Amino acid sequence: MTDLEKHQRMANAIRFLAIDAVEKAKSGHPGLPMGAADIATVLFTEFLKFDPTAPKWADRDRFVLSAGHGSMLLYSLLYLLGYEDFSLDQLKNFRQLGALTAGHPEYGHGAGIETTTGPLGQGIGNAVGMAIAEKLQQARYGDGVVDHYTYVLAGDGCLMEGISQEALSLAGHLKLNKLILIWDDNGISIDGSVSLTDSTDQIARFAASGWNTLSVDGHDPAAISATLRQAQASDRPTLIAAKTTIGFGAPNKGGTSGVHGSPLGASEIAATREALNWSYEPFEVPSDILDAWRIAGLRSRQAHKDWEKRFAELDADTRADFERRNRGDLPAGYAAAVQDYKKQLAEDQPTMATRKASEAVLTVLNEVIPETIGGSADLTGSNNTKTSQTVPITPDDFSGRYIHWGVREHGMAAAMNGMALHGGLIPYSGGFLIFSDYCRPSLRLAALMKQRVIHVMTHDSIGLGEDGPTHQPVEHYAALRAIPNLYFFRPADVTETLECWQLALETKDAPSILALTRQNLPAQRKTYEETNRCARGAYVLIESEEDAAVTIFASGSEVEIATTAYAALAAEGIAARVVSVPCFELFEAQSDDYKANIIGTSPVKIAVEAGIRMGWDRFIGVDGAFIGMSSFGASAPYQVLYEHFGITSDAVVAAAKGKLAAA
Repeated sequence: MTDLEKHQRMANAIRFLAIDAVEKAKSGHPGLPMGAADIATVLFTEFLKFDPTAPKWADRDRFVLSAGHGSMLLYSLLYLLGYEDFSLDQLKNFRQLGALTAGHPEYGHGAGIETTTGPLGQGIGNAVGMAIAEKLQQARYGDGVVDHYTYVLAGDGCLMEGISQEALSLAGHLKLNKLILIWDDNGISIDGSVSLTDSTDQIARFAASGWNTLSVDGHDPAAISATLRQAQASDRPTLIAAKTTIGFGAPNKGGTSGVHGSPLGASEIAATREALNWSYEPFEVPSDILDAWRIAGLRSRQAHKDWEKRFAELDADTRADFERRNRGDLPAGYAAAVQDYKKQLAEDQPTMATRKASEAVLTVLNEVIPETIGGSADLTGSNNTKTSQTVPITPDDFSGRYIHWGVREHGMAAAMNGMALHGGLIPYSGGFLIFSDYCRPSLRLAALMKQRVIHVMTHDSIGLGEDGPTHQPVEHYAALRAIPNLYFFRPADVTETLECWQLALETKDAPSILALTRQNLPAQRKTYEETNRCARGAYVLIESEEDAAVTIFASGSEVEIATTAYAALAAEGIAARVVSVPCFELFEAQSDDYKANIIGTSPVKIAVEAGIRMGWDRFIGVDGAFIGMSSFGASAPYQVLYEHFGITSDAVVAAAKGKLAAA
């Protein structure tokens, strides 16, 4: 058997596993695995550095299937290469409940899946983040410990999505030379030929963004190999435009949209088996080809052993630091630093905007947590995410800890997911809360993948004032609280800001958003408590000495309004209590007894928040009073806006008295 014949048979093993799995499921996308099988075979048998017996090896190359609908390409590879999680039975249960082989690759479902892809273009953003993380880690530990590539396979749809431009332009600017994007250039999308909707010169587009660009016949293994070697030697990120035939080998459906997202069907499968000289039963891989794949899976074992030897030669402190960071554990001095600063805040009781409070907190935290990597989407001076410890990284120097993301909210959020997935870093960034709309798909995937990424989102309400309704979030609290496994924090003062940062950092398996104010807020917490009161999502800030007639619930800047209303009610002899609600999600995680105790039995319940009512009926019931927004905002100084929209302590008092009178 010649090398070419061996390659073709190994590639055909991928093709027919994909064909058979999609046919058995009566659902799926066989076209990409069939078309990209030659590329994948060369990449995984000659270039990719990995170890199926140690799938979390820190210095492995990363492979991201951005075109996640072609998931059977990845699942077939993982089975053939000997990854334990992906047995033949898993492939036979493709797209079935409980199987690891979901319709699109899902991080955490099995070793070898580096990220959750499906929404097109996300994988490109993730890969940019992984490549950034590799450079950051290499700058800290040296290329003896960190020296790997990030490969991403993307389709036409990935390149059409806007996130791809945000990601690739940043990658070109940062000269991420160990990022190699292979474009499965098959010219077909679901509706038909790509020419129906797009005539972009993709090679020119990437070149304009600072990429090295190469072209190759995606079915010529020798040419693919030579092109990958060129890409590895580049001083810039590389696009490889690989011309392929979607559904390669299918005599009637190959090269058409008919093979993109539907099973081939029995007659076309039989014709494809004949055309590719594959006489085996469904899911059968001949022993010599399976052996060849399993040997390929062991190709990097020596590289792994050599790496372990180099790692063992590092000093004990460096090894411990590297391992701690990759586990995601926080350093030993962190907890004491939090408590020391908390004591100081109780003494000083500063009045400040929570965005400034966040900066003050970060100045403490960044000193004791060296793996935090900050950033902002061109709003550094507004988000206050940069501290003295976070020197900006540049295209030629990755020793810093701050990323100027530019006006790329969606790409930023996707790249942060990639950084977190890579391991060893805790990414946090800045933007305006209104622009959570621009990065919502990436936020959702961070929650789905259970990744610790932290988004500082300032200018969190009509309190930002003069910029007007285009920049004033109204529905965004409710929209973000609706995402499962995402913590939305809205702290009321500097102490709550510290506590919310503490919770975000200590939560390894969920992303967090800190919604922070532009306007100054007084200190609400007057005494030091070691306990993190925000950890329970809602707590009684001011308790009544007698049975309270009124309970006022509030979050963020509106807690000040609630406490002012409390004082006014008290002056009139009306007993009230104030509950601060920094995080709905954490509150729901508490015991039924705790939740009942916090909500209480006051006949009148009022919620105050400068957003829409949605979600607050959980606290106040459908008959409770809500002081907030029911429309978009307006452009004016923030004090004028709060008065105009009736979000005031007087409005709270009036609502309380009206409800009591009607009772």
